[in-house]
Formats: sequence, structure tokens, C-alpha cells
Amino acid sequence: MAKTLYLECSSGISGDMTVAALLDLGADRETLMEALESIPDRGFSVEIRRVKKMGIACCDFCVHLEEEYENYDHDMEYLYGHRHSHGGEGEHLHRHHGHPHGEEGGHGHEHSHGENEREGHRHGHIHRGIKEVSAIIEKVNMTESARELALKIFDIIAHGEAKAHDLPVEQVHFHEVGAMDSIVDVVAAAVCFDNLGVKEVIIPKLCEGQGTIRCQHGILPIPVPAVVNIVEEWNLPLEVMDVQGELVTPTGAAIAAAVGTTNRLPKCFRIIKTGIGAGKRQYERPGMLRAMLIEEMESEEKKEEETICCLEANIDDSTGEVLGYMMEKLLEAGAKDVHYCPVYMKKNRPAWQLTVLCGEEDISRLEDIIFSESTTIGIRRVKMKRTTLERRMLSAKTPWGDAPVKVCRWKDRVECYPEYEGVRKLCQKSGLSYREVYREVMASCKKEWRKQ
Repeated sequence: MAKTLYLECSSGISGDMTVAALLDLGADRETLMEALESIPDRGFSVEIRRVKKMGIACCDFCVHLEEEYENYDHDMEYLYGHRHSHGGEGEHLHRHHGHPHGEEGGHGHEHSHGENEREGHRHGHIHRGIKEVSAIIEKVNMTESARELALKIFDIIAHGEAKAHDLPVEQVHFHEVGAMDSIVDVVAAAVCFDNLGVKEVIIPKLCEGQGTIRCQHGILPIPVPAVVNIVEEWNLPLEVMDVQGELVTPTGAAIAAAVGTTNRLPKCFRIIKTGIGAGKRQYERPGMLRAMLIEEMESEEKKEEETICCLEANIDDSTGEVLGYMMEKLLEAGAKDVHYCPVYMKKNRPAWQLTVLCGEEDISRLEDIIFSESTTIGIRRVKMKRTTLERRMLSAKTPWGDAPVKVCRWKDRVECYPEYEGVRKLCQKSGLSYREVYREVMASCKKEWRKQ
């Protein structure tokens, strides 16, 4: 049975929290360290330890940067003054130098530099673009599937930041994507996900704080623009909590977008194992990310079914144009589906049988359209139960633009169905045939979501 991972982001999500939770869940440390030790331009060390948050034991993944890679977090003084402990009980007092608008703004990394060192490296940012970051990841000793995931996460971050700054992705050079701690977090998260072998990742929602945060570009609202762009682009459910502070970082949002396959938990499941990753900042709500390997179980409760209504009418004296117009109006008014079937009525007259599927609340409105736009004098009505597959709309990226794709899931099987209108528009833009564009959209969708 394929492994299913449930990420409970009730206290937000960041790169280091994700890595820590996956390590606590059982990701192999030796495999992770082999990958991290192969990262070029090393200017960091990694520490994995046990800490407590509100008395709860957690795994903590710390990236310690050398001076030349140091990034100072201007927001920490703004929020807490010069001295503040970001860990839980029993942790050491450290200073935070991760950039608040990048990785890790909400839960960033700890470093133990003194006051004079901190002042000396305030402006020592290292700026990289997505091209340089990708070149570094290509050299890391990791599986191809882990490398593909790491590149995807950075691509999502880069697009989110590019939209925020109104620049092409290739021209975005900023330390949020280029900081070494971000590279370490993304590589580590990709290696751990790959090592655990999970095929489905359930993320019901991302919980974010509110207020403002100070960063390289000034004071920004929470959630920061990059997070907003990622959430919007990838249709991630977001809940704003009554907590002051940044709980969801751009890297955390990008990881959720890259690995999440659904936001629906099974009604009944068994928890196989749990891992908890600690964040670095201490807000009103403790920074913890809980990851659970789960297995769906049959519920004793009867499965809830959707009630719909089927409207039928026979039409024997109408033109094709009238029928086509009526179908458009019915769909615009909320019909779930509309179709015609050729039938023979009494005296062998050829005719059409109209079938409309709708919710009970739409019956009256749709019947008015049928009576107004057709010559029928009667409509049959039947209530019925139906079971539908879980579905969501995604955007497949192609050289000619994005195309909407409907993705349906049944147990471990996932099917992608490009929307006709989206493919048609790309055909007109590219000058290619429908089949060529359709194949490109399907290939993009499969590559994005790594479905088997």
C-alpha cells in the first residue's frame, strides 16, 4: 500500500520545520548528510537535536552559517529587542540571522554570533538567482526524484518572488532564493520526502499569522507577497489565525505546493507514526509542524452521498441552434451537466431527449429556462444519489502559456484531463495542432505532479 503523509500545519510551515518533522518521522539521517555534504560552496554546518516546545518533545534541524554566508534578520530586534530566545525549554540562547522575507522568516535558523560579529555582517548578503541555485542543486549527491522535487520547490519560490517584484524569473536575483540556508533546507526536505517514499501528501490547510514583518524591502504585511502568490497560484487553503507573526514562509508554502496532493483527510484512518519538527521563533502559538504517516480505514459510518436531480424532456420540433443556445443558458445557470440523445417518439417521429443534472436548489430556475427556450410541454424529474471522485483544478505550464487541467483521484490512481477551452487557446497562440498541444499539456501535468 502506498504511504500517505498528513502534514498538520496548524502552527505554520517552514523549510527547517519540515525537515525536522520528516527526520523525526524516520527519514534516514545518513542519506541526508551525504547529500548535504556534497553541496558545493559549503559555508554551513548542520545540527540535529531534541528540543521541547510547550513541553512537547520535537526534532530541531539547525543550519549554522559561516560568517561569509551570514544573513542578518532585521525583524528580530523589531519584534523582540536585542535579545530573544527562539527555542523551547532547555534550548540555548541564539541569535537569528535568517532573512524574514525569505527562508526562514517565520521559523528561521539559529546562530550563535556575538553582538560585534552581528553588527559586522549585517550587510553581507549573498545574492543568487534561480539559475545559480539550480546549478548548485544539479551537483548534489541525491536521487533524480529528490533533485526534481528540490528544483520544483525553488521554481515555485522563484515564480512567487518574481510576481511580487514584477520581474521575469530569470532576472530575479535576491537572497531569499539564494541564501545558503534556503538551499540546505530545500535540498534536505526533498531528500527526506524521497527517502520516506510517500506517494500522497495531505495538507488540509496552511495556518498563517497576521500583522507586519520587517525585511530587506521594508515593512511588509503578513502573509508576505511571495506566500500570497504561491497560495493563489497553487490553490492552497489558507486560514489566518489570531496570532501576531509570520507562521508560513515562502519556502514552507512552496514545499506545500510541491508535495501536496490533496487537502481532504480520510474520514477514518490509522496513524502509523508521528514526527514533530520545531520552529525557531517563539510566538503565542508554539512553532511545531506535525507529520503523520497514516493508513485509511473503512468507516463504520455509512458514506455520505450527494443528492442530485435529473430533469428530462422530449423535444421533437426544434432546430440545432435553439438546442445549443438552451444548453449554454442551462450551464450558465448552474446545471452540473446537460446533454441530448436522439430518440424516436410516437408515430416514429425523430426527436431529442434533453437531460439536465442539477442540485435540488436549482430545479425551479432550470425548469423556467427549459420551458422558455424549448417547445416541450412537460419535464420529468427524478431524485438520485451519486458518488463523485475527488477533483481539483491545476495549471499546467507550457511554452505557450498555462492550461487548466482537471485532476481526479480514485484511491491510488490519479487521472489528468486538460480542459478543452484551455488547449484550444494554446493551439491558436502556438499554431500547433490540438493533439500536439494536448500532449504537451499532459506531459507538463505529469511532470509537475510526478504521478505514476
